[in-house]
Amino acid sequence: MTTPPATPPTSPVSTTSPDPATASATTGSGPRLGFFTRLLEDAPAPDRYRFALEQVQHAERVGFASAWVAQHHFGEHEGGLPSPFVLLAAAAERTTRIGLGTGVVTLPIDDPVRAAEDAAVLDALSGGRVQLGVASGGTDSSFAPFAREVIDRRELFEDHLAVFLETLEGHGIRGSAARLYPAAGTLAGRVWQGTFSAAGGARAGARGHGVMLSRTQPRPAANPRAALHEVQLPIVAAYRDALPVRAPYRVLASRTALVVDEDDRGRALDLARDGLRRLASTFIGADAGDLGIDDLIALTDTHVGTPEEVTASLAADHTLRLATDVTFQVHSIAATHELTLRSLELLATEVAPRLGLATGAAASTALHRAHRTDRANRARAGLHDHLATGEHRVDALVPTPGGNA
Repeated sequence: MTTPPATPPTSPVSTTSPDPATASATTGSGPRLGFFTRLLEDAPAPDRYRFALEQVQHAERVGFASAWVAQHHFGEHEGGLPSPFVLLAAAAERTTRIGLGTGVVTLPIDDPVRAAEDAAVLDALSGGRVQLGVASGGTDSSFAPFAREVIDRRELFEDHLAVFLETLEGHGIRGSAARLYPAAGTLAGRVWQGTFSAAGGARAGARGHGVMLSRTQPRPAANPRAALHEVQLPIVAAYRDALPVRAPYRVLASRTALVVDEDDRGRALDLARDGLRRLASTFIGADAGDLGIDDLIALTDTHVGTPEEVTASLAADHTLRLATDVTFQVHSIAATHELTLRSLELLATEVAPRLGLATGAAASTALHRAHRTDRANRARAGLHDHLATGEHRVDALVPTPGGNA
């Protein structure tokens, strides 16, 4: 497999790997380690849901700080879960500390009051472990069954987000005397917005929300071979610049990674080929018909291979240096459930220590407190110094923030 030239990791590379039995107690100083799933295994729905719950349990066991699930409607090919709060409630009963996140709730087609109610109940059941990712996205074909127009996506999102937040904050809903029960506590402070653009990053920042970055995204026509961080660092810069003074800095970067033992490397590449070709053709918009696996991996920003290979390719991703959280999914690789479980273990015990990613109970606790301004402002002060110096400067890496919503 061809990997990008490695830049020095965030923290020194460890020469030893922690024992999985003690992984839940370990931590690092970098971004918190998270797991993300779209529930796309080649299996019936009941098995997909069982697999996801087992994966979340295993992620907690080996030291992940968070687990996030995607929401998709109508069909098994884009994603397997229309009701993320239901699945996360089941996950809450099977875990004790791992953060439980939506990645993301498609607010333009969801009822914002019902979404807030479901989130509040889940937060009560889980002991306050919920993180709320929301976005204006969603498959275009999903809008009509909900009596929504795709062309109204942005306006619907803004309207529904306002109602969602006022409900979580305990205000009278839509001007009525009705108020949320159960009360949501600090849940309104744990909202994140997914976006592909600097404009979207600025909107998330202006509200004091976290920002969620995609595992890959189309490149600008003027620079089709741009590295992913060249596209995403302007989003981070716009987000940072729009944050109110006392708002916490929270940047989540999603990435595709399948980490395998050397004996499974060839199998992993075989499982990756078809899914990455489809992703490159449909989402990236590339002519991927004749591309080999190395080109597909590069084009889709995928990390697949042994722990050493995945560590090297992730170390070249400058966005991760400015993230507070990084989540890993296996999709669009057609990994089996067993390979996914093994990948989670290798990410936590082999890759995370080498990159300095934060794991274990301390990382889960830090995520739970990440919305608190007193802790966050100290972190942001250090981050601003970090952004302003050396090769990590956002404006040194990417001169001009840009992009469309």
